[in-house]
This record gives sequence, C-alpha cells and structure tokens, in this order.
Amino acid sequence: MHEFVPQRTSAYISQYDVHLPLLTVRETLTFSAKCQGVGTGYEMLTELLRREKQLNIKPDPYIDALMKASVLKGHKEVIVTDYVLKLLGLDVCADTIVGNEMIRGISGGQKKRVTTGEMLVGPVNVLFMDNISNGLDSSTTFQIINSVRQSTHILNKSALISLLQPPPETYELFDDIILLSEGQIVYEGPREYVLEFFEYMGFRCPDRKAIADYLQEVISWKDQRQYWVNEEQPYHYISVNEFAKAFKSFPVGRAIERELATPFNRSNSHPASLTRSKYGANVKELMKACLSREAILMKRSAPFHIFKTVQLEICAIIAATVFAQARKHHSTVEDGVVYLGALYFGLMTIMFSGFSELPSTIDKLPVFYKQRDLLFYPSWAFSLPVSILGIPVSLIEVAFWVATTYFVIGFDPSGMRLLRHFLLLTATAQMSYSLFRCMAALSRDHVVANTAGCLAFIGLLLFGGFVISRENAPNWLIWGFWLSPLTYAQTALSTNEFLGKAWKQVNDGSKEALGISVLKARGVFINPHWPWTGLVVLIGFMFIFNGISALALAYLNRKHSHFQQYSIINYQYFYFPRSYTPEKYTNRISETEGEETLENGTSSSRTSTNNAPKDHAYEMTEVTAVGRPKKQGMHLPFMPLSLTFENIRYSVDMPKAIKDQGVLDNRLELLKGVNGAFRPGILTALMGVSGAGKTTLLDVLAGRKNCGYLEGSITVSGYPKRQETFARVSGYCEQNDIHSPLVTVYESLLYSAWLRLPTEVDPKTREAFIEEVMELIELTPLRDALVGFPNVNGLSTEQRKRLTIAVELVANPSIIFMDEPTTSLDARAAAIVMRTVRSTVDTGRTVVCTIHQPSIDIFESFDELVLLTRGGEEIYVGPLGPQSRHLINYFEEIYGVDRIKNGYNPATWALEVTTNAKEEVSGIKFADVYKRSDLFRRNKALLKELSTPPPDSQELHFPSKYSRSYSTQCKACLWKQHKSYWRNTPYNAVRLVFSTSMAIIFGVIFQGLGTRRGTKQEIFNGLGAMYTALMFLGPQSAGTVQPVLAAERTVYYRERAAGMYSALPFAIAQVTIEIPYVLAQVLIYGIIVYAMIAYEWTATKFFQNMFFMFITILYHVYYGMMVMGVSPNNQVSSIVSGIFYSTWNLFTGFVIPRTRIAVWLRWYVWVSPVSWSFYGLATSQYGDIKTKLDTGETVAVFIRDYFGFRYDFLWVVSLALIGFCVLFVFVFAASLKAFNFQKR
Repeated sequence: MHEFVPQRTSAYISQYDVHLPLLTVRETLTFSAKCQGVGTGYEMLTELLRREKQLNIKPDPYIDALMKASVLKGHKEVIVTDYVLKLLGLDVCADTIVGNEMIRGISGGQKKRVTTGEMLVGPVNVLFMDNISNGLDSSTTFQIINSVRQSTHILNKSALISLLQPPPETYELFDDIILLSEGQIVYEGPREYVLEFFEYMGFRCPDRKAIADYLQEVISWKDQRQYWVNEEQPYHYISVNEFAKAFKSFPVGRAIERELATPFNRSNSHPASLTRSKYGANVKELMKACLSREAILMKRSAPFHIFKTVQLEICAIIAATVFAQARKHHSTVEDGVVYLGALYFGLMTIMFSGFSELPSTIDKLPVFYKQRDLLFYPSWAFSLPVSILGIPVSLIEVAFWVATTYFVIGFDPSGMRLLRHFLLLTATAQMSYSLFRCMAALSRDHVVANTAGCLAFIGLLLFGGFVISRENAPNWLIWGFWLSPLTYAQTALSTNEFLGKAWKQVNDGSKEALGISVLKARGVFINPHWPWTGLVVLIGFMFIFNGISALALAYLNRKHSHFQQYSIINYQYFYFPRSYTPEKYTNRISETEGEETLENGTSSSRTSTNNAPKDHAYEMTEVTAVGRPKKQGMHLPFMPLSLTFENIRYSVDMPKAIKDQGVLDNRLELLKGVNGAFRPGILTALMGVSGAGKTTLLDVLAGRKNCGYLEGSITVSGYPKRQETFARVSGYCEQNDIHSPLVTVYESLLYSAWLRLPTEVDPKTREAFIEEVMELIELTPLRDALVGFPNVNGLSTEQRKRLTIAVELVANPSIIFMDEPTTSLDARAAAIVMRTVRSTVDTGRTVVCTIHQPSIDIFESFDELVLLTRGGEEIYVGPLGPQSRHLINYFEEIYGVDRIKNGYNPATWALEVTTNAKEEVSGIKFADVYKRSDLFRRNKALLKELSTPPPDSQELHFPSKYSRSYSTQCKACLWKQHKSYWRNTPYNAVRLVFSTSMAIIFGVIFQGLGTRRGTKQEIFNGLGAMYTALMFLGPQSAGTVQPVLAAERTVYYRERAAGMYSALPFAIAQVTIEIPYVLAQVLIYGIIVYAMIAYEWTATKFFQNMFFMFITILYHVYYGMMVMGVSPNNQVSSIVSGIFYSTWNLFTGFVIPRTRIAVWLRWYVWVSPVSWSFYGLATSQYGDIKTKLDTGETVAVFIRDYFGFRYDFLWVVSLALIGFCVLFVFVFAASLKAFNFQKR
C-alpha cells in the first residue's frame, strides 16, 4: 500500500449525499473533475494507441475522439462532466442547485446520482460504490450499473458495489458475488455458481423469486425453512458459521484459496494502473479550482453578505449618532474616556462581525472532510480561498464603517491617522474572521463552536485593556494582555487617536498633553510606534489563526464520521447485500417458526380491488403460517375514506439558471393535469423515473406544499378537501424519517398517539394500542432504544423507516401516504416494511406509496398503479392484476413496445419501455396514448362517481381543529421536551461548563474588586465584571440554544403539518423547559463570582444579583429562540442577533453612560433589555453604598450622577425585565405560527 496512493487509485462512492447546497449539479461535477485531474489517463492513452497500431485496430471515430479528448488537459473536465451528466440522466437538472432540507433543489434520486457522478468523473481504476441505488428507480439503476460494467470490462478496471434491493436484471450484470452475513463471507465467487452452492447445502430458489432476495433470506433464521428441498433429511437451521465453513470445501471456495496462496506477479500489471501522485492536479490548478468554487458560493450568498454589510452600516449610523456630541468635547479626561468608548465599540462591532464565520464554516465541513479524505485537495486549499476572498469583503465593510463614523464622531482629521485607523480595523476584521474559522475547524460542532467562540471573545475582551485596565489586573495575569490580539488593536487605535493634534493641549494643573493623560488614566501605552506595531501584530495573528485552522482541517476528523474505511480488492466485480448490521439493538424479527414473508408472488393477504372491507374497525392483522388463525389486534373505530384528484397542475417559479438559458416562461410546471382516485382497502403504488414528480404529487395531495402554484380539485369521499380536517384523518410517512433524536421508540409512539388519538380513547386503551402497533411493525425489541441522529447513532435506516410508519399508524388514520417506504432498505427489510403496509391496507385503510425499484414480490403486493413519466404526466392509472397482467397487457398492446421477457420484473420493464429516449425512438407519446385509451375513460367515470358524495353522507367535520385541548398539547409537548433536554448532555454540559469557566475566569481576574471602592476606576472595574458577564453569558446562551431549536424545528414542521398541536403549546413547552436549566446555570455562576469578586454579602444584595442574572440569561435564551423563529437558518440568525447585540452593547450604559447620550436618542436605552439588566446589577450592588470616593462624593451619588441609576427604581427594572421575557416568548410563538422556512 505504501507504493501507491489508494485514495487516488480507487474511488469510494458513499451512500450518503454530502454536497454544498448552493452549487449546481454541473458545478459540483466540474469541480470534482478539476480536482481529480487527468491522472494516468495520458499514459493509458499512449498504451492504447500502441496496441491499436500493433493489432491494426481502427476504432469508432466518435468514441476515439471522446476518449482522447477526455484525458487532455483543458478539455477533460468539460467533456467528461457532460458525458457523466448524460449517462446519469442529470442533464435535465445540470444547472439547478443541489439544495438541502431547507433549500429547494434537485430531487433525492437526482442527489444520489450526483454523489455517484462526483467520483465517476475521475480517472480511477477501482470503484467502491456503497448503496448507490438508494432513491433511484430500477431503470436508472440498471443504466448506471450497466455503464460501470462496460467500462470495467473494456478498461480492465475493478468495481465493488453494494446494493440493497437489486432488481433481477441488475443482478444479472454482476460477474462475481460476495454474500456477507454477521461479518462472515458466506459465498464469494462467480454469480453463476451461487445457486449451485445453496442447492449443495439443501436449499433451492423458487421460480419468480428474485435471486438477490433469495440470497438474503436463505441465510436468515426466520426465512430459511421455506427454501429447504432436501426431503431425505428433516430441516434444521443452518447457521452462518456452517455456511462459511461449507463454502471453504465447495469447489469455488477451494479455487479462491489456491488463488490467494499464489503470489501476485507484478509483471502482469501495467505501471500506469496504480496512481502514485497524492493529488490529481498541481498546486496552481487546485488553488484555482477552490478559489473559483468559493467565488461562486460567495456570489450565491450575496444576500447574506449584503444583509451583513447593511447590519454593520446600521450599527455605524447608530454609533455616529450616539457619539456625535463627543465632537464638541476635547477638554477633560472624562471626554477622552468617551472617545475611548467609541473606539472600543467600533472595535467590538468589527470583531463580532466575524462571528458569522462559525456556522458557515461548520456547515461546509462535512463536504470538506469527504473531499479531503478522497484527496481532492489539501486542507490549505480549502481555507486559503476563504481568507483571500474575505479581504475585499472586510475592506468594504470597514470602509462603510469608517466613512460613517470617523468624522461624525470627531476623530483626528489627519489623513495619515485616518489611513492607520482604516488599516487597523481592516486587520482586526481579518483577524476576527481567521479566529472564528479556526474555532469552527477545532470544534466541528455548532453548539461547541458557539461556546468556544464566546470564550475566545471573552478572553479577547477581558485582556483588551478597556473592561479592566492592565495596571489593575493581577501581576501574574499580565501575560494574558500580551497574548490578546485586542490589546494590540485597542492600544494601536488609542495611541493613533490620542497622540494626535486634537489632544495636544495641556490642562491646568497638568504637565502633559491631555491625550497622554487619557491614555495613562486607562493604563494604555503611550509610545507613538504602537499604531504600526499593532498593525503588524494583527496581521501576524491572522496568519497564526489561519495556520492553526489549516492544521486542524488536516489532522482532525469529522465528529461521528460515518465515512467508512476501504481497501482495494483484486476482483473484477462484486455484489453483496446488507442483510446484517451489528448494532446495539439488533432487530430480531419475531422469531416464530414458519412465519411467511412476501415471496413467490404470494398475494393471499391481498384484498380484491372490488371488495373493500366492510368492517370499519382497526383490525391489526399479522400474516402467519398457512392454516393458523390471524392474530386480532385492537379495535379502534375509523371511517374509511376515498381520495380523488382531478386535473392537478403544480408549478414553481422558473429557476434563474434555466431562465439564463433563454427560457421565457415564468413558471416551471412539475405536474401536468394528473388525475386519479385512491380507495379504502386498496394499496396503490405511485411510480415513475427520478424527477417524474412522485413526491411532488404526494406532497400536494397530503397538503404539505407551502410554496408554488396549485390548480385542480381534490375531494375526500366526495366533499372538497379541507386541510385542517384532512390532517386529522391522514398520515404522511415522509422519506426523510424526521424524528426527535433524544426520545425512545416507545416515547415517540406514545407522544404521537397522545396528541392524535381522540379524547374518547382512555390512556389504558391507548397504551395497549401502541403495544399492538409496535408488535405489528416489529418494533418491540427496540422499545427502549433512543431514536438517535441519522447516519450517526441510534436506530438503523430500516428501523427508522419502520418507526416512521408506526408513528403514523398510532394516530389511527383513514388515509396514509408513504413516500419511499423501502428506500435505503435491503430486500428483506423492505419485505418486512411492505408486509406491514399490506396488513395496514387489509384493515380497510387507504394507502398510497411512492416506490422506486420494487422487487417482483413487493411490486405485485400492490393492487393499483399510478405511473408518471418525466415532466409530471400520467401514462398509466389502473389495476396491476395477478402477476401484473393488466399492466403488461396494456403496454404490450401499444404498437412499438417490446414484449416483456419471461421472469423479468414488470416494474422495471414498465419504466424501461416508457423512457423519454424510447418515446423519441418510437415516436410514441405515452401520455397521449393513455388519454385516448378505454382505461382513461373508465378512470374518468370512476372519478365522477367517487367525487359525488354518497346519499345520506355528511362532510367530514370535527368540533375542534386539534384532537386534544390546548392544556393537553402543552403537557405533551413539555413531557417530550423534558425527555429530550434531560438526555441532551452536550447542550447542557456545554452551557454549564461555560458558566463555570466564565465564573472562574471572572473570579480570578476581578478577585476582591467588590470591596475596593476608593476610586472611580475601582468602581469601573467592578462594573466591568458585570458588563462583561452581560455581554457574553447572555449572547452565549442565546447562541447555544439556536442549533438545538433549529434541529427541533424540523420535527415541529412535520408534527404541526400532521395536526398534532398548534404553535403556542410547542412554544410554551420550549420556553418552560429552559427555566430549571437556566436556574442551575445562574446558581453555579453566581455563587462562584459573588464569592470571588467579594461583593457585599447581604441576603438582599445576593438575591437581587441572582434574580437579575437569572432573568437576563432567561430573556437572552428567549431572544435566541425568537431570532431563530424568524430566521431560515443559523447564519441569518447570527447576523440578526449581531445587529441587536451591537446596539445593546452600545446602549448598556457602560460604554457611554445614558447622561452622555443625546436626549432624543435616550429612548433606545429604555427599549434595550441589557441596559435594564446593567441598571439592576449595578444599582443593586452600588446604588445604596455611602462609602466616599477619593473625589469626596459617595459611591451612590457617583452611580446616580454619572450613570443616572437610582436605587428606588429597582422594582421598575424588575418588571421591565420580566416584560422583555414575555415579549420575546410572544414573538417566538407568533413566528412559529406565521413562518415556515421549510420550502416544499
């Protein structure tokens, strides 16, 4: 392995779709092609030309030109990208952004193909492809695997592919098979001999049984018996161990052992077959590619940057207005302190603007780690472009700030001092960006990064020289000032201003210039070389932070990384199923001997399409062995309902990328006049190629679309559909399996049933019903398992899928929509899920499933099919019939359609014969053929019949919008939040550790300052501790809760759409659960700080201090929730928060006292919650102290005259702070009700 670079010789295609959402499909693939480079393609081409000449071969001109162009620099990226786009069927969405769960982009199936295409554009010799068919239809899967097979055979490459549910025609493409179970190889060798091996073991694959499905079931304890054919011996379970041992004695196994025992002859391998260079392009090309990508991302994020600049300009205008009066005053040290406050505020605002780098960097890290591990580029190529492109951004932001504030506030008008002021702030901005990018790279987590960023900011602030002067700090902590970049920035800006002409005058009684007196009063250096020294040091810090960031990116891995390690295997082609995954909670399906699964096309449990059940009870039915009685479940009443839809048209605004290509239409139509009917007791499949509009139609019918333009009519049992009522009787199993991660399986089901079952169902019946559903869905062994985070921990994909179904079933719905219920599952797990679905249908419910690549067994378990073609048009709506005969007969009667081969999967065949390519070749427009057919006319008649309300029927109506009262909703939501918060160790540990760390840091730095009340500076130092705590403990709490709420908000969107509760109970639960945790946080912080700073130990002052700190952190948490509620993501919320944090900082009363602010601007002091907090903390501690200062006035008088704080006003302060809490909670609840940022 040390002789070549395995990551470059091979390509690992993950099953997880990790991409930058703002790049288009073409840009994603082109970037990958540029990074992977030509590789050994040129040497391989030379060898190919030599052999062609030697063998006198004349290749096809087109293929020859394509192959040669694809390995030449300058042409390779474009040609190969276009070729792969066409191969994967991505050319129709090439200029559409990839998107994510919050940004609308390409479909899930298309995203999966982008993941595959990202590696196919590279020149690799070995392919490792992990579950690449997830979310793809069977026709596309066949096309991709067939293309890989051809390139593998022609170019003598190797490929190892894992597939979950390979259709028979795809399975037949493989040369060799690896069958794995419980970590052991059961079979490895040619595909042709795998059935022979199992017949050798006494098992036989039945006719019309997909071999891939058979291979997974024959090694399963539960399913093995049905395949036993050795009549001479009684059946006994053959374990995986026995299979593995038997394979070693099988001829194929012995041949492999002999082959492995023979050393490999290196002379048989061409030198160019292994890649020895670490990266696919040189440094210049990699840098150019990364810089170009970052420029595109910055351009697509232009609204974010504009918003950020506007926010900074608003702060600049406010600062200029507040400090405008200072321009008239240059006569006393107090005037100079106000100017120092203006410099400090500008510095803090510029510094804080870099905080938005935290979420944006962390969001990019998953893509970076994937591409770094695949050796796309070194870590510095990722971080350097961001730094370079950040320079013009910071120049523009600082230019706006300086242009607005410098002359209005009245800083020194000298041109050189203005230039130094501008350069120092620009260097500070760049240092800030670098610092927070470094924090993101080190922490790699939103919550931890917010906390680490706040701790870093606190360190910079405390050792900056403004909150506490260097001379008043303990001697053993002086090193902190020299390590803080803010010390150099603050000192450089201060000396640049106060050594200027405006501060040269010498006051009476003084022997030095006023500017020097001001600097000395605050403990600032007075050497004139400091402005340039500070600039150089800030640039040095920028390089240091960027260097640490590059090292962290190079050597640290993603937290909870799900990317698997891989190695090269010298076999030509493989397939192995995922029938077993070792987990903490292994899914041992109810181990009852003899239970059936969906095999051999068995449809004994299917309900005839003409005989809907008459019993309206929810009869949980489990398929058991032939001859055994079916198990009867809980009986909960429900109303069978039919759903009809006619002429459904759905469109969205035309994407800008498509408009740029010359398309004049303003709307892109995704569904074009679709019609259909779903009836009780009938299982309907909604099928079509990727991008045909399956999920779009399901979203429209379920009422989950919240954007776009919808036309057409939808009726429920003949009455117009009303979404509020429909949500009560329907369930929607989404493809993404969205659940709260920190509750157990049972708690998830209990929560859903609690809020969605009617009040008539008592708790005992409800719990028994949940147990029945768990048994039906086979979740009982997982009862106490935490759901966990997808692809990180907790339930497996298949278990999460079954939980999604169970969460909807416990609501006792009449109509159930299921979006891709078998995606990401292996064949056996898919059979389990579909058995559950079939059992649900047999109770008389209406069930509709979208499905991509069903096996024959699964496909024929459906009763009816709605088949869509690309563009959102229906081409078949009707029954499948026994062995899909109705479907097959319909298409075979169309002239020009190829007949289905014997044993071929009807689902795959139907997709293949109706592709756009087939339409172009045959000249058949299948949508038009369908609209002229008798089937269409029968469906129209059925629609007309079902769209008319039955006699003596009533429209669906409920006395209230929700199943449960508001008090019950609040109770249930609070119960779930309690469970989630108690288990959310990272969130609670981070904020408790942060509070403790802050308390100890403040206690050490400000130790004993509470008893020092002899001078104004000592009072300022004591107040500085309070001010710093307000500026950081509060915003940190707000910033920490936002990622937690963002994750929970996604679940909220699903649960609210399902009609579980309204926005208010969710908001009440969210704000209530924070109170005990905030109280614990304040007690830890308050006791440590109060004791170490040595504030006055009286019960009144202690509890006043505790109250004001508690209410301050609480309203900050509520403010963080409120901002998250009105923001689409963490980035925007950080910018919105920054606007208010900056102005709150300015109007706190510490930077510039209220008495120094213009009268017409003082109103903002009263609407700033932090100014009330500072009022309360400062006044409760110092507002009644009669100790005299060195100036002769008492502390109480100084607090009243300088700050305007009165002790007898504390009760008003308390009421005002409680009022802010109520206000933020109200806005948070209103935003949840009014906004939905999940665009569907």
